[in-house]
Amino acid sequence: MIHSHSDLGTPPVLAPDVLRIIPLGGLGDVGRNMAIFEMNSKIIVVDCGVLFPAESQPGIDLILPDFTYLHDRWNDIEAIFLTHGHEDHIGAIPFLLKNRNDIPIYATELTLAFLQAKLTEHRVSGILRTVQDNERVDTGQFQVSFIAVNHSIPDAVALAITTKAGVVIHTGDFKMDQLPLDNRITDLVTLAKLGEQGVDVLMADSTNAEIPGFVPSESDILPTLESVFVTAKGRIIVASFASHVHRIQQIIDVAVMNKRKIAFIGRSMVRNMAIAKELGHLTIPDGVLVSNGDIDNFADHQVVLISTGSQGEPMSALSRMASKDHKIHITENDTVILASSLIPGNENSVGRVINGLSRLGAKVIHKGNAFVHVSGHAASGELLMLYNIVKPKNVLPVHGEPRHLLANANLARRTGVPNVVVLEDGMVADLEGGKLRVVGAVDCGYVYVDGASVGDISEVSLKDRKILGDEGFISCIVALDLTNCKVVAGPEIHARGFAEDDTVFKPVIPLIQDALERALRDSVTDTQQLQQLMRRTLGKWVNETHRRKPMIVPVVIES
Repeated sequence: MIHSHSDLGTPPVLAPDVLRIIPLGGLGDVGRNMAIFEMNSKIIVVDCGVLFPAESQPGIDLILPDFTYLHDRWNDIEAIFLTHGHEDHIGAIPFLLKNRNDIPIYATELTLAFLQAKLTEHRVSGILRTVQDNERVDTGQFQVSFIAVNHSIPDAVALAITTKAGVVIHTGDFKMDQLPLDNRITDLVTLAKLGEQGVDVLMADSTNAEIPGFVPSESDILPTLESVFVTAKGRIIVASFASHVHRIQQIIDVAVMNKRKIAFIGRSMVRNMAIAKELGHLTIPDGVLVSNGDIDNFADHQVVLISTGSQGEPMSALSRMASKDHKIHITENDTVILASSLIPGNENSVGRVINGLSRLGAKVIHKGNAFVHVSGHAASGELLMLYNIVKPKNVLPVHGEPRHLLANANLARRTGVPNVVVLEDGMVADLEGGKLRVVGAVDCGYVYVDGASVGDISEVSLKDRKILGDEGFISCIVALDLTNCKVVAGPEIHARGFAEDDTVFKPVIPLIQDALERALRDSVTDTQQLQQLMRRTLGKWVNETHRRKPMIVPVVIES
């Protein structure tokens, strides 16, 4: 089970040489990953990512980890360590640095290059320090080593964090692809050595803990891609994450084999692929890459477009193509490949894009009907292998929804791990005497970004937006003569998103008048009480008559 916050109080003052671990994001969601480690009044941060909003969060651009615990501790942070360059691990760094921008950030070359582009976009400066595999950084209270791991983005690392309380391994996102495209495999040798020396806590990626066996190799999808390219008669449009360098390299290689030119579509795709190419992680032969403006100079069968939008993001290039709101117009000769898996919560968005593309005549190929994607996260067989290699004393599952965390915990227990602790965001665990135990909880919620607003949108505001979007809005204005206890004008009722014609409200007008005049005769003259009476009367009628629960705004004018 996962403990509830309501069962936990404020954590005690941290004793000397005890390690405190507090997840501030990523335990309960696939995204928004962030954890802090505290010892002897000093802190390090591991990852700081964003979560993309669900349909139930209208108007929200991004969701951040909750920095509340750090608000009076910024000067105690010794460093930030990043495991890799995906948005759900680095996307919130610009927001964190607005509180203190001189915190040194340690990560591998590609991760920092992606981060620097993001900082520039936000006009935020940072101290970025490049590290290599097997390098060790000493911050004072923490010694952090970087271990190569394989993931769906180059330069990913796990972290070995050594403290006076013990050794913690944080896997970041990882898998054990034995034939990776860049030949950089997960460093099981180093993990085994650490296991022999003694690992006190293993924080392991839980995303695919429910999936049996082993994740296929990235190279295994090549035959499917080759088949699609050979049979496609017109343009090929591939949608992928803008950070999935390995997948995009495969697309480029197959495009070259089939004598097709490639063009990158979408700002983040253009930016990230330029960075990856400059750092040597992406190889594009001369003459293959063309600009968006030159696409029309080639026949459809000579072109491959590599685009953003694999998750159905409303403003992405692919979504706009599907809704006929892009300069690239989809035709029946086009083949569209969605080369990614679904992030939980995006099913409806992706479905709409697939339907929109299909309606325009395109042939749409996705994970549901072809082998065009392999995951970047370890499945259960790989996790079992990890536990048997590292032999940790304690396991703390990370990165996933509750079902993923619990499935990972079960795997750890099956391998004989003595102590498995399942947390959710904001819960506090201390490592002392070789044992990890829950000691309390801190304030930790969603922080919403809405345009330039950060943290100003509450759950109540989102509920109101949802009601407005789903049920509509009704205003009801009435003028009252409080002296003579009469309704002198109105009720005047107007609606948006509820009904085409406001005449539907004719039957409720006398009901509101009667209710108000009865209240006035009973000496109820408080405007707020009268407005509440209007809301209840109108709301009850709307619910009984139309089975709807719109937002109702009553207004009383004293005459």
